[in-house]
Amino acid sequence: MLVKNWMSKQVITIDANDSMNNAIHLLKKHNIMMLPVMEKGKLVGIVTDRDLKSASASQATSLEIHELLYLISMIKIKEIMTKNPVTVPFDYTIEETAEVLLKHKISGVPVMDHYGSIVGTITQNDIFRTIISLTGVERKGVQFGLEVEDRPGSIKEVSDIIRQYGGRMASILTSYDLAPEGFRRLYIRMYGIDRFKLNNLKESLREKASLLYMVDRREVKRETY
Repeated sequence: MLVKNWMSKQVITIDANDSMNNAIHLLKKHNIMMLPVMEKGKLVGIVTDRDLKSASASQATSLEIHELLYLISMIKIKEIMTKNPVTVPFDYTIEETAEVLLKHKISGVPVMDHYGSIVGTITQNDIFRTIISLTGVERKGVQFGLEVEDRPGSIKEVSDIIRQYGGRMASILTSYDLAPEGFRRLYIRMYGIDRFKLNNLKESLREKASLLYMVDRREVKRETY
């Protein structure tokens, strides 16, 4: 899943010599939290709603409201922006981008093409949308958490059992985190199975894997093992 397919392509930017007041207006108007800062057609920085709130708060205790509003209209973006902003290329994967955001403790980044031009922005919210799509959670259904042997065919064995009971897979995700050596965690979301067959399905799954939990969202019901 590539950034170019999930990024916001309508890029709202601001000039480095523009005012802080205009930045506040743009964020509110477009309901966004980040503005790439441009100068002579080049990306030179980034300003976020947090930067604007911080800059405003630093003056708020010592100024009257009319003085504060005047100051905000006079402060230039280049005075408060973050220079040399972190960016990602448009052909990065979503998980690589999430790693960048986590590493730098930021909520979003500009997306660049191979010529150094900004072609979009991607934020935590965009990544959340991707996760929702990837996991199939919108289909509700039933999710199984399992621990299987880390060997060829172990995932197919489990998925074949689910199909035998009439289940249709919405997503299959795996991870080595929290699993002991020689095993992996397997998370399967499925739908379309008769509820009266669930107990038999669980017993069949236990013959091939360790059942960690089952979450049945059709009745907002949770069972944990």
